[in-house]
Amino acid sequence: MEIELSDRLSALAHPNRLALFRLLMRRYPDGVPAGEIAQALKFKANTASAYLSALKQAGLITQQRTGTSLMYAANLPGLRGMFDALLSGCCRNRPDICSPALSGETIAPDAERPLNVLFVCTGNSARSLLAEAILNHEGGGKFRAYSAGTRPSAAPRPEVMSLLQAKEIDTSGLHSKDLSAFTGPDAPQMDFIFTVCDHAANDECPAWPGQPMSAHWGLADPAKATGTDAERRLAFQQAYGLLRNRIKAFAALPFETLDRMSLQHQVDSIAGMNSTD
Repeated sequence: MEIELSDRLSALAHPNRLALFRLLMRRYPDGVPAGEIAQALKFKANTASAYLSALKQAGLITQQRTGTSLMYAANLPGLRGMFDALLSGCCRNRPDICSPALSGETIAPDAERPLNVLFVCTGNSARSLLAEAILNHEGGGKFRAYSAGTRPSAAPRPEVMSLLQAKEIDTSGLHSKDLSAFTGPDAPQMDFIFTVCDHAANDECPAWPGQPMSAHWGLADPAKATGTDAERRLAFQQAYGLLRNRIKAFAALPFETLDRMSLQHQVDSIAGMNSTD
Protein backbone atom coordinates (compact mmCIF):
# COMPACT_ATOMS: atom_id res chain seq x y z
CA MET A 1 0.00 0.00 0.00
CA GLU A 2 1.37 3.40 -0.98
CA ILE A 3 1.98 5.74 1.94
CA GLU A 4 0.59 9.23 1.50
CA LEU A 5 2.84 12.24 1.95
CA SER A 6 0.39 13.62 4.50
CA ASP A 7 0.76 10.44 6.61
CA ARG A 8 4.53 10.83 6.74
CA LEU A 9 4.32 14.50 7.60
CA SER A 10 1.71 13.74 10.25
CA ALA A 11 3.94 11.10 11.81
CA LEU A 12 6.72 13.67 12.23
CA ALA A 13 4.40 16.46 13.34
CA HIS A 14 4.28 15.18 16.94
CA PRO A 15 7.30 16.61 18.82
CA ASN A 16 8.07 13.36 20.64
CA ARG A 17 7.90 11.27 17.48
CA LEU A 18 10.14 13.83 15.78
CA ALA A 19 12.62 13.60 18.66
CA LEU A 20 12.64 9.81 18.31
CA PHE A 21 13.22 10.02 14.57
CA ARG A 22 16.02 12.54 15.06
CA LEU A 23 17.70 10.15 17.52
CA LEU A 24 17.60 7.34 14.95
CA MET A 25 19.02 9.68 12.32
CA ARG A 26 21.92 10.52 14.63
CA ARG A 27 22.58 6.80 15.12
CA TYR A 28 22.19 5.90 11.42
CA PRO A 29 23.06 3.42 9.99
CA ASP A 30 23.01 1.55 13.32
CA GLY A 31 19.85 -0.02 14.69
CA VAL A 32 18.85 0.92 18.24
CA PRO A 33 16.84 -1.29 20.64
CA ALA A 34 13.49 0.02 21.83
CA GLY A 35 14.59 0.01 25.47
CA GLU A 36 17.57 2.24 24.78
CA ILE A 37 15.37 4.65 22.81
CA ALA A 38 12.87 4.87 25.67
CA GLN A 39 15.65 5.42 28.21
CA ALA A 40 17.43 8.07 26.14
CA LEU A 41 14.25 10.08 25.53
CA LYS A 42 12.70 9.36 28.95
CA PHE A 43 9.60 7.73 27.44
CA LYS A 44 7.55 5.02 29.11
CA ALA A 45 7.96 1.68 27.33
CA ASN A 46 4.39 1.61 26.00
CA THR A 47 4.65 5.23 24.84
CA ALA A 48 7.88 4.52 22.95
CA SER A 49 6.24 1.46 21.39
CA ALA A 50 3.32 3.55 20.14
CA TYR A 51 5.65 6.17 18.64
CA LEU A 52 7.77 3.50 16.96
CA SER A 53 4.68 1.87 15.50
CA ALA A 54 3.44 5.17 14.06
CA LEU A 55 6.80 5.95 12.45
CA LYS A 56 7.07 2.42 11.08
CA GLN A 57 3.58 2.60 9.55
CA ALA A 58 4.59 5.88 7.92
CA GLY A 59 7.59 4.15 6.33
CA LEU A 60 10.11 6.37 8.11
CA ILE A 61 11.81 3.70 10.23
CA THR A 62 12.55 0.00 9.90
CA GLN A 63 12.27 -2.81 12.43
CA GLN A 64 14.51 -5.87 12.53
CA ARG A 65 14.84 -8.62 15.10
CA THR A 66 18.37 -9.33 16.32
CA GLY A 67 18.40 -12.18 18.81
CA THR A 68 15.79 -11.31 21.41
CA SER A 69 15.80 -7.57 20.65
CA LEU A 70 13.86 -5.51 18.14
CA MET A 71 16.21 -3.02 16.52
CA TYR A 72 14.93 0.20 14.94
CA ALA A 73 16.72 2.33 12.33
CA ALA A 74 15.91 5.34 10.19
CA ASN A 75 14.56 4.37 6.77
CA LEU A 76 16.36 6.69 4.36
CA PRO A 77 14.44 5.56 1.26
CA GLY A 78 11.23 6.47 3.05
CA LEU A 79 12.63 9.84 4.09
CA ARG A 80 13.89 10.54 0.58
CA GLY A 81 10.49 9.58 -0.80
CA MET A 82 8.89 12.17 1.46
CA PHE A 83 11.32 14.85 0.32
CA ASP A 84 10.94 13.85 -3.33
CA ALA A 85 7.19 14.27 -3.00
CA LEU A 86 7.66 17.69 -1.45
CA LEU A 87 10.20 18.81 -4.04
CA SER A 88 8.24 17.64 -7.06
CA GLY A 89 4.80 18.55 -5.80
CA CYS A 90 5.39 21.72 -3.86
CA CYS A 91 8.47 23.19 -5.51
CA ARG A 92 7.75 21.94 -9.04
CA ASN A 93 11.38 20.71 -9.20
CA ARG A 94 12.71 24.26 -9.26
CA PRO A 95 16.45 23.93 -8.45
CA ASP A 96 16.67 27.55 -7.38
CA ILE A 97 14.19 26.82 -4.56
CA CYS A 98 14.59 23.24 -3.44
CA SER A 99 17.74 21.66 -4.78
CA PRO A 100 20.25 20.81 -2.01
CA ALA A 101 23.04 23.29 -2.68
CA LEU A 102 25.82 21.37 -0.99
CA SER A 103 25.28 17.86 -2.35
CA GLY A 104 27.84 18.16 -5.15
CA GLU A 105 30.54 20.03 -3.22
CA THR A 106 33.76 18.45 -2.06
CA ILE A 107 35.47 18.86 1.29
CA ALA A 108 39.24 18.60 0.99
CA PRO A 109 42.11 19.52 3.32
CA ASP A 110 44.23 22.46 2.28
CA ALA A 111 47.81 23.18 3.22
CA GLU A 112 46.76 26.52 4.66
CA ARG A 113 43.50 25.30 6.15
CA PRO A 114 43.44 21.80 7.71
CA LEU A 115 40.04 20.19 8.18
CA ASN A 116 38.65 20.58 11.71
CA VAL A 117 37.39 17.34 13.27
CA LEU A 118 35.56 17.08 16.60
CA PHE A 119 35.21 13.77 18.48
CA VAL A 120 32.37 13.69 21.01
CA CYS A 121 31.56 11.30 23.84
CA THR A 122 29.92 11.66 27.23
CA GLY A 123 32.84 12.08 29.63
CA ASN A 124 35.64 13.15 27.25
CA SER A 125 38.03 11.17 29.42
CA ALA A 126 38.94 8.18 27.21
CA ARG A 127 37.61 7.41 23.72
CA SER A 128 37.24 10.92 22.35
CA LEU A 129 40.60 11.99 23.80
CA LEU A 130 42.27 8.96 22.21
CA ALA A 131 40.72 9.88 18.86
CA GLU A 132 41.81 13.52 19.15
CA ALA A 133 45.40 12.55 19.92
CA ILE A 134 45.58 9.84 17.25
CA LEU A 135 44.29 12.05 14.43
CA ASN A 136 46.59 14.93 15.33
CA HIS A 137 49.47 12.44 15.35
CA GLU A 138 48.52 10.40 12.27
CA GLY A 139 46.84 13.06 10.12
CA GLY A 140 49.95 14.40 8.41
CA GLY A 141 49.00 18.01 9.11
CA LYS A 142 45.81 17.73 7.01
CA PHE A 143 43.51 17.75 10.05
CA ARG A 144 43.14 19.61 13.31
CA ALA A 145 41.42 17.35 15.83
CA TYR A 146 39.47 18.31 18.95
CA SER A 147 37.36 16.43 21.47
CA ALA A 148 34.62 17.25 23.97
CA GLY A 149 32.06 15.67 26.26
CA THR A 150 28.35 16.21 26.73
CA ARG A 151 28.92 15.70 30.48
CA PRO A 152 32.72 15.93 30.77
CA SER A 153 34.79 14.33 33.50
CA ALA A 154 37.18 16.34 35.63
CA ALA A 155 40.26 14.95 33.88
CA PRO A 156 41.44 12.34 31.37
CA ARG A 157 41.74 8.74 32.50
CA PRO A 158 45.31 8.05 33.61
CA GLU A 159 45.28 4.88 31.48
CA VAL A 160 44.72 7.05 28.39
CA MET A 161 47.61 9.35 29.17
CA SER A 162 50.04 6.53 29.92
CA LEU A 163 48.98 4.60 26.81
CA LEU A 164 49.47 7.59 24.50
CA GLN A 165 52.81 8.43 26.08
CA ALA A 166 53.93 4.83 25.55
CA LYS A 167 53.01 5.26 21.87
CA GLU A 168 55.10 8.48 21.79
CA ILE A 169 52.03 10.61 21.08
CA ASP A 170 51.97 14.14 22.48
CA THR A 171 49.60 14.54 25.43
CA SER A 172 50.61 18.04 26.55
CA GLY A 173 47.38 19.68 25.38
CA LEU A 174 44.92 16.92 26.25
CA HIS A 175 42.25 17.76 28.81
CA SER A 176 38.54 17.07 29.30
CA LYS A 177 36.34 19.77 27.76
CA ASP A 178 32.64 20.59 27.70
CA LEU A 179 30.87 20.49 24.33
CA SER A 180 29.78 24.10 24.88
CA ALA A 181 33.39 25.18 24.29
CA PHE A 182 32.83 24.42 20.60
CA THR A 183 29.42 26.03 20.11
CA GLY A 184 30.23 29.70 20.74
CA PRO A 185 30.93 32.38 18.12
CA ASP A 186 34.69 32.22 18.73
CA ALA A 187 34.93 28.43 18.44
CA PRO A 188 36.64 26.86 15.41
CA GLN A 189 34.17 25.88 12.69
CA MET A 190 34.03 22.12 12.32
CA ASP A 191 34.14 20.15 9.07
CA PHE A 192 33.45 16.75 10.66
CA ILE A 193 31.85 15.68 13.93
CA PHE A 194 32.11 12.06 15.06
CA THR A 195 30.37 10.65 18.12
CA VAL A 196 32.26 7.73 19.64
CA CYS A 197 29.79 6.62 22.31
CA ASP A 198 26.11 5.75 22.06
CA HIS A 199 25.03 8.05 24.90
CA ALA A 200 26.52 11.10 23.19
CA ALA A 201 24.95 10.09 19.87
CA ASN A 202 21.56 9.79 21.55
CA ASP A 203 21.76 13.33 22.94
CA GLU A 204 20.22 16.17 20.97
CA CYS A 205 23.02 17.86 19.07
CA PRO A 206 23.49 21.64 18.84
CA ALA A 207 22.99 23.55 15.59
CA TRP A 208 26.53 23.56 14.20
CA PRO A 209 27.50 26.42 11.87
CA GLY A 210 28.78 25.58 8.42
CA GLN A 211 26.90 22.27 8.07
CA PRO A 212 29.71 19.92 9.17
CA MET A 213 29.44 16.27 8.15
CA SER A 214 28.81 13.78 10.94
CA ALA A 215 28.89 10.06 11.66
CA HIS A 216 28.62 7.74 14.63
CA TRP A 217 31.76 5.68 15.32
CA GLY A 218 30.57 4.03 18.52
CA LEU A 219 32.75 1.64 20.49
CA ALA A 220 32.72 0.12 23.97
CA ASP A 221 33.91 2.28 26.86
CA PRO A 222 37.28 0.89 28.04
CA ALA A 223 36.81 2.68 31.37
CA LYS A 224 33.99 0.23 32.16
CA ALA A 225 36.14 -2.84 31.65
CA THR A 226 36.38 -5.21 34.62
CA GLY A 227 38.80 -7.93 35.62
CA THR A 228 42.49 -7.85 36.39
CA ASP A 229 44.73 -4.84 35.81
CA ALA A 230 46.06 -6.53 32.68
CA GLU A 231 42.52 -7.09 31.34
CA ARG A 232 41.57 -3.47 31.96
CA ARG A 233 44.74 -2.23 30.24
CA LEU A 234 43.91 -4.51 27.32
CA ALA A 235 40.50 -2.80 26.96
CA PHE A 236 42.26 0.56 26.50
CA GLN A 237 44.70 -0.99 24.03
CA GLN A 238 41.81 -2.41 22.00
CA ALA A 239 39.98 0.94 21.97
CA TYR A 240 43.19 2.62 20.82
CA GLY A 241 43.73 0.06 18.04
CA LEU A 242 40.15 0.30 16.79
CA LEU A 243 40.18 4.09 16.73
CA ARG A 244 43.59 4.19 15.07
CA ASN A 245 42.41 1.89 12.25
CA ARG A 246 39.28 3.97 11.69
CA ILE A 247 41.21 7.23 11.77
CA LYS A 248 43.88 5.98 9.36
CA ALA A 249 41.12 4.90 6.95
CA PHE A 250 39.48 8.33 7.29
CA ALA A 251 42.74 10.24 6.74
CA ALA A 252 43.46 8.14 3.63
CA LEU A 253 40.15 8.95 1.90
CA PRO A 254 40.46 10.64 -1.52
CA PHE A 255 38.69 13.79 -0.37
CA GLU A 256 39.34 15.70 -3.59
CA THR A 257 37.39 13.14 -5.67
CA LEU A 258 34.40 12.61 -3.35
CA ASP A 259 31.28 14.76 -3.31
CA ARG A 260 29.50 15.16 0.02
CA MET A 261 27.13 12.25 -0.53
CA SER A 262 29.93 9.86 -1.47
CA LEU A 263 32.04 11.09 1.41
CA GLN A 264 29.15 10.54 3.82
CA HIS A 265 28.86 6.92 2.67
CA GLN A 266 32.59 6.48 3.23
CA VAL A 267 32.65 7.87 6.78
CA ASP A 268 29.56 5.80 7.65
CA SER A 269 31.24 2.64 6.37
CA ILE A 270 34.31 3.30 8.49
CA ALA A 271 32.10 2.84 11.55
CA GLY A 272 31.82 -0.83 10.61
CA MET A 273 35.56 -1.40 10.98
CA ASN A 274 35.69 -3.47 14.17
CA SER A 275 39.14 -5.04 13.84
CA THR A 276 42.05 -3.77 15.91
CA ASP A 277 44.65 -5.58 13.79
